[in-house]
Amino acid sequence: MLLRRFYDPKLAQASYLIGCPASGEALVVDPNRDLDPYLQAANEEGLRIAHVTETHIHADFVSGARELAHQAGARLYLSDAGGNDWSYQYAVESKAVLVKDGSGFKVGAVEIRVLHVPGHTPEHLAFLVTDSETASEPMGALTGDFIFVGDVGRPDLLERAAQAKGTMEAGARELFRSLQRFRALPDYLQIWPGHGAGSVCGKALGAVPQSTLGYEKRFNWAFGIADEAAFVSAVLAGQPDPPRYFAEMKRINRAGPRLLGGIRRPARLPVTTLATALAQGAAVVDIRPAVEFAHGAVPGTLNIPGGRTFTTWAGWLLPYDRDFYLIVDDRRGQTIDQLVRDLAGIGLDRVAGYFGGEVVDSWRASQGPLQTIPTLDLADFAAQLQSNDKVVVDVRGDGEWKAGHLPGSLHLPLGELDGRLGELPRDRPVIVHCQTGARAAMAASLLRARGFREVSQFPGGFAEWSAAGHPVESS
Repeated sequence: MLLRRFYDPKLAQASYLIGCPASGEALVVDPNRDLDPYLQAANEEGLRIAHVTETHIHADFVSGARELAHQAGARLYLSDAGGNDWSYQYAVESKAVLVKDGSGFKVGAVEIRVLHVPGHTPEHLAFLVTDSETASEPMGALTGDFIFVGDVGRPDLLERAAQAKGTMEAGARELFRSLQRFRALPDYLQIWPGHGAGSVCGKALGAVPQSTLGYEKRFNWAFGIADEAAFVSAVLAGQPDPPRYFAEMKRINRAGPRLLGGIRRPARLPVTTLATALAQGAAVVDIRPAVEFAHGAVPGTLNIPGGRTFTTWAGWLLPYDRDFYLIVDDRRGQTIDQLVRDLAGIGLDRVAGYFGGEVVDSWRASQGPLQTIPTLDLADFAAQLQSNDKVVVDVRGDGEWKAGHLPGSLHLPLGELDGRLGELPRDRPVIVHCQTGARAAMAASLLRARGFREVSQFPGGFAEWSAAGHPVESS
């Protein structure tokens, strides 16, 4: 048996290829939308992708299962364990094989047994993998978002992200029962999870790529709670805020992601097109570092720096229902191809075109002055607060705000800011801060793009303010 793990650090997402060299067949589990790594790996190993499946209807990325099965001519296996409310709407059209608890199929000599492990989602499956040429018992389990290294999948996403009211406590109870059933399996069973550290599908995921069931039973907090009510309370407490785009991912993955036929580079466009796009109200994203954007940017553009968190914040801030554009400075090694792949991975596949980094200078020469956003140090910020006409906006998450915030500040989390602009007065200067500056910079750019003229940012944020001994309050 052959096992290959693929990991996308931007999504903290893992997918797997399991192959049988004797038969030349391979199975891909939980593929994302960038299919090239799976196709290339199969080719390198002399395998044909004959089977494709996924553990559940994902909320944090667009699944590539449908497209990979279509492109490779593979058989698609989908869960039939979630009832009518959580069934795949494209299963019949894609001629998928529906599987549930106790189902099984073979990848050459590799046997796959299906377990229904609800809790994170109602339809969630785990796959027990047995190399029947050398063993009669499973070697490992592909656990998706059920069991992670050091954590378990959160059961509150359907309610908090997909607006399925009244589901998170019931999901927590199902998760507890799934764990109790799973703990009866052998301790040596390897655990191959669907996410690693950085994913918001749990609250304390480990960075180690795999584990064993025995180790998790000893050291994973979720296995250490024997009382169901105590487990429900613990698993629902302290979960991070789910990105707004999770609801869109659920909808897309349930209905069926559209077939792209490959992810292609969009056209490079001239500065005149940029002026037209902005005049028509299109979203234009400048991915340069926040400091550069603050020193000079095309008015009306939004800054989402092209780093590790680019994909996450793009999902929060960009539209899913219309075209948008990118400003990419390829003189810095920024690659439009990778950005487009990353965006397509979370369903943002309507990049209508892109502009090179030189468009900023071209704008200044042909269209007018650039926009700047003042940056305040701690002393400037403290002095500004002495004036009662300033509005201080804290764009951190709910948990951060409750733990401590500046007296008199207005709490508008970055992911909610665009929908709550009516709570901000337009006739007063606005100062934006977060914890350490990154979110504040994006928020300041969004406010300027929405017509707020007097906007500045305090990059030191709450961390610098509180460390200096200035007053804070909690709620």
